[in-house]
Amino acid sequence: MNTAIPGPEDLYLFHEGNLHRSYKLLGAHVTQWDGTVGVRFAVWAPHASEVRVVGDFNEWDGTRHPMHKVSTWGVWSTFIAGVRPGEYYKYEILTPDGTLLYKADPYAFWSELKPGTASRVFDLGDFNWSDQAWQDRKQSASVYESPLNIYEVHLGTWKKKPDGAYYTYRELADELVPYVKDMGYTHLELMPLAEHPYDRSWGYQATGYYSVTSRFGTPHEFMYFVDCCHNAGLGVIMDWVPGHFVKDEHGLRQFDGRPLFEYNDPGLAEKPEWGTLTFDFSKREVVNFLISNALFWMDAYHIDGLRVDAVASLLYLNFGKPRDQWVKNAHGGDENPDAIEFLKKLNHTVFSYYPNALMMAEDSTAWPLVTAPVHEGGLGFNYKWNMGWMNDMLKYMETDSYFRGGSHRLLTFSFMYAFSENYVLPLSHDEVVHGKKSLLNKMPGDYWQKFANLRALYGYMMSHPGKKLLFMGGEFGQFDEWKDLEDLDWEMLAYDSHRSMHRYVRDLNHLYLREPALWELDHSPDGFAWIDPNDAAQSVTTFMRKSRKPEDALVIVTNFTPVYHAKYRIGVPFAGEYVEQFNSDAGEYGGSGKLNPGRLKTEALAWHGHPDSLHVALPPLATVIFKPIKIVNRKATNAKRGRGQTDA
Repeated sequence: MNTAIPGPEDLYLFHEGNLHRSYKLLGAHVTQWDGTVGVRFAVWAPHASEVRVVGDFNEWDGTRHPMHKVSTWGVWSTFIAGVRPGEYYKYEILTPDGTLLYKADPYAFWSELKPGTASRVFDLGDFNWSDQAWQDRKQSASVYESPLNIYEVHLGTWKKKPDGAYYTYRELADELVPYVKDMGYTHLELMPLAEHPYDRSWGYQATGYYSVTSRFGTPHEFMYFVDCCHNAGLGVIMDWVPGHFVKDEHGLRQFDGRPLFEYNDPGLAEKPEWGTLTFDFSKREVVNFLISNALFWMDAYHIDGLRVDAVASLLYLNFGKPRDQWVKNAHGGDENPDAIEFLKKLNHTVFSYYPNALMMAEDSTAWPLVTAPVHEGGLGFNYKWNMGWMNDMLKYMETDSYFRGGSHRLLTFSFMYAFSENYVLPLSHDEVVHGKKSLLNKMPGDYWQKFANLRALYGYMMSHPGKKLLFMGGEFGQFDEWKDLEDLDWEMLAYDSHRSMHRYVRDLNHLYLREPALWELDHSPDGFAWIDPNDAAQSVTTFMRKSRKPEDALVIVTNFTPVYHAKYRIGVPFAGEYVEQFNSDAGEYGGSGKLNPGRLKTEALAWHGHPDSLHVALPPLATVIFKPIKIVNRKATNAKRGRGQTDA
């Protein structure tokens, strides 16, 4: 069979921007030509005078393997017999001015281990997936009405070996996957996996968009990791970076001697804040490259969704630029219409192939309808990080607890817009780096109060409408902020307070999984009701979370001061009996042990707009959750009493 030359239909669709799986056309593919096994190489380089393949197989002598232009718009291709998986290669590109460039393959499936920069041939086939049961469950579940609790991980620093070496994908499957499952999370979010040259970019400045980083092993070993996640009932979300790319010489920058993946205009191309370049979303081949890449991670690696990084930097031309570098679009505005259309096309395309995918926007702006469908005028994501909630909550929590009353609005304002988008509440890596301090160390007060404050925050977060995300280390109260070249301070678990925090987060996560009121109606006002948002004087909030069954309702009270209230009255939605379902002040969590044991009976005393109320013990710096176990129909009860009957 002859598969050495890309077909004209695929080439046409690629240049039109509609070849949704262009990674099957471009790159290095093990194949046959006239019965001979080898590799077909194809690359887009429209400005090049000549393109050659160099590698181990030809002693890096480009004259032995020139490529041939197979499309008017600059796709080059050749077939080289005998090349095997694992071999190193690059493209040798002769520019119009006679300069020779040596570029890694933009569509390479594997890369040389840093500090090397070559691409490597890899055949992605021959992996036996065993996650069909997971895929079937995913198809039948609603992402909106299911629990979603994400553990954000940087694979290079979650744990390291005693000699400082990385854990491999296989070793992480054995260590990380059971840990996350036991902790009660539903999904792992992995910080950028695409190949990147510099460790301290954390993967956000990539050179190999189709190449899972070789730091931790091979592509097949990463498939094994994802397969293990799915078999453990864990979804996998990848941090994905379509907004910008690194300037390293072997990467995408001026790929064929001129701007290609980036804008021609430096004013549009430069991202001065990060020292990177913006993709040119006006070029159909570039849009094709990125949308195909999103599908590639789902096709090849069974990734369940993407967290799209820095959406604000796509939406606005002048994001992060000093005022003297500002530019305007054709209408005189700040928006980037090409990028906006790209995001809409991205989401529309992904959902056409993967209706149950997670497409999450990390967006710090007030752009409307981020999670509305494209056909309704939205950007088409199905989730958005709630950066406003995060900023307000951390600002509030960092305030000395005795002065929080004056900042009470920071607690309650998020409910004004909580249902305007489908939100994820993030406490991510961005909040524990660059001198911001760890979550625990942000908390005011003495040693005990720091832990109590953090437990109260986590309880409030878990009760607040929206899905959840916590960065690694937050679950045991790491004192130091994230150290991006070292692993987490696991030795802290030898200390009671950190061990108790770890247990608390695990139990809180499992409570979340058990209680449908905390997720079933997350994106509907029907799933939430204030009981009392106004107790600023005592820095207390009381609200209700609801599911479709009234008996599954929860009443959540959070005390954000260290003052203990032995009898704090709250209005409740149902007459009857309640039990304390969860208390962050429990002794096993490191709290003071101020609990509400046994059954709590309501009184027919109107409070907080409800005809019935409870007296509860409200511990210092704590979140307490109550659940009805016996609901009394007061009208029916009064009717019985009118006939001379009494309650049993």
